[in-house]
Amino acid sequence: MATIRITNLKLRTIIGANDWERDMKQDVVINVTLDYDATKAIRSDNLKDTVDYKVITKKIIKAVESSNFMLLEKLASIVVDIVMENPRINNTSVRIDKPLALRFADSVSVELHKKRK
Repeated sequence: MATIRITNLKLRTIIGANDWERDMKQDVVINVTLDYDATKAIRSDNLKDTVDYKVITKKIIKAVESSNFMLLEKLASIVVDIVMENPRINNTSVRIDKPLALRFADSVSVELHKKRK
């Protein structure tokens, strides 16, 4: 089993329930961990035999930057679904931080997990 981590992907989107949050994009920071069987990729050293994290990241960027949700939970579920589109991925964890959501905190985050059945 192998793990790929996409760390601190910084994007901007409409997120939040307050009126002022509905009018302007805010920063979010996305961290993705995904597990997969890398046996074939290790043997072949060929991109077609692994998980192409660049493809996944491009899909995440497109979806997040065009989204418009009230809740971090919903945004995180969209990212989880994108990751799990790849049949090689066995499970994933997605954490989305909303910096400066609370006055005295660096950020507020939601983390979702999903395993392939």
